[in-house]
Amino acid sequence: MPNLLRLDSSADLRTSRSRSITATFADAWTELGPGHTVTRRDLHTDPLPHLVDADLHWPPRLRPADAAPPAEAERLQQTLLDELLAADVLVIGAPLYNYSVPSTLKAWMDNIHVPGVTAPFDSDTQPLRGRPAVVITSRGAVYDEGTPTAGWDHAVPALELVLGTALGMSVSVITTNLTLAEKVPTLADQVGRSRDELAAAHRAAAELAARLGAA
Repeated sequence: MPNLLRLDSSADLRTSRSRSITATFADAWTELGPGHTVTRRDLHTDPLPHLVDADLHWPPRLRPADAAPPAEAERLQQTLLDELLAADVLVIGAPLYNYSVPSTLKAWMDNIHVPGVTAPFDSDTQPLRGRPAVVITSRGAVYDEGTPTAGWDHAVPALELVLGTALGMSVSVITTNLTLAEKVPTLADQVGRSRDELAAAHRAAAELAARLGAA
């Protein structure tokens, strides 16, 4: 049965745009039939601990002889790896927080990026090569080329590097900008663009979910 792994990381449980778009993606996925399952992990309401031991960055065979990471942390990391490896498609809600990913999402990335297991190190290891990963990113302002804030988004590049380059996944990005347009007076003149981009992101998410689920 095709399985979708849905991750949310927004701290806004009421009006989050990234959460609403991942929900649209998941709804379109399940509408393809009862065999299309969803595994959901909410990284904000059920946050992961940061790596408690640097040796968890490596598989046992590559750790120092005296390595002894906590067994509970090893079990949690294995659960996260199993969830990812069992997913036919990954969708991540990744709002831009202080120009980067939320720390809760970074903790997940640190757990699943394991050289020699999910990424190459001592062998050409990429078990997720070619598997679709969809990043839903919401940004409070604009980061268009030619604007003073161009290049300030360090969230999407990090996800593309870890998921795409290191893990070999096929990464698609759906972006909605100006999430603060209706709250910040200096952005009020761009409310129209904000709403248009949100609607377009929902359409793109539904269409992409249907396409990937039918593949």
